[in-house]
Amino acid sequence: MSKLSELRKDINGIDKNIIMLLNKRAASAKVIGKLKKDSGAPIYAPEREVEIYENIIKENKGPLPNKALFAVYREIMSGSLSLEKKLKIAYLGPEATFTHQAGIKKFGSNVECYACPTITDVFRDVEAERSDYGVVPVENSTEGMVSHTLDMFINSDLKICSEIMLEISHNLLGRCGMKSVKKIYSKQEVFGQCRLWLEINMPGTALVEVSSTSRAAEITSQEKNSAAIASTLAAKKYRLNVIAKDIEDNLNNVTRFLVIGGTIPKPTKKDKTSIMFSAKDKVGALHDILVPFKKYKINLTKIESRPSKRKTWEYYFFVDMTGHCENQNVKKALSELEKHCSFLKILGSYPAGI
Repeated sequence: MSKLSELRKDINGIDKNIIMLLNKRAASAKVIGKLKKDSGAPIYAPEREVEIYENIIKENKGPLPNKALFAVYREIMSGSLSLEKKLKIAYLGPEATFTHQAGIKKFGSNVECYACPTITDVFRDVEAERSDYGVVPVENSTEGMVSHTLDMFINSDLKICSEIMLEISHNLLGRCGMKSVKKIYSKQEVFGQCRLWLEINMPGTALVEVSSTSRAAEITSQEKNSAAIASTLAAKKYRLNVIAKDIEDNLNNVTRFLVIGGTIPKPTKKDKTSIMFSAKDKVGALHDILVPFKKYKINLTKIESRPSKRKTWEYYFFVDMTGHCENQNVKKALSELEKHCSFLKILGSYPAGI
């Protein structure tokens, strides 16, 4: 027997053991699912997800990189969750958008994903319990915050239970050569993220704004001499060629997505807490609200303001901070903050995205 045949025989034996162990793991997951159901605990546990990834980093000695094992375990956990309950995930659609990709990255392929036409519809779908969780964009490293998502939290009781960091790679898709393109379809935000590339490589080409990158790809698949800026997932769905790859101006182009649900997960070793509040109308109000965070040594990672839409010149502030709302220092800071607020709401505490 040749050396190659021997190695392949060894791999077949290893695969047999892996399959046996995976099914043993799945059987335990089914029992856990029943225990969760009996106790009323949520099926998806972000804190457990983090623990599994931390164990991978600790135990992995190579040669497979952690990123590859994360991808494998994403599907293992997705399959296990489906044995406990078939999760329904609402996301900002249509299919093949970056929000869809973010949902797949977080929950894997063994869930039922439902495309919603607007961010409002994602919130409503989860509130009505038609879906277990929702996935919505909240911030892009180039273009900033998604104001619609922030505004939805003002009147919604849903909680942030996880976040997803997705590297955004934009591609020029079509069925013709670059020189033949007369129109390019995409979202306005995407044009902004590819502004320099478009000015240098496609000067004078008409840029047509549409509702989503997936819609741009769909139009391009039906129209001659057009192109779309969209994902490779959209290229596959609509059978388009990648005319130019990675055309974003900033190669570190990352979008942050939120997973919204009904409960706040338990603390991990590395959490974030998001809150919103309205400061009392008095001199020094902004100074007063920052003092408790400094006093209890809590790092603020994001501060964003939005008009309240209820009263002229009244604003809501959205703040992200390190730590979980069950942490004593966070509790003390929020308690003191509340004295200076006319309104305060904890939007969620959740594991920091990786």
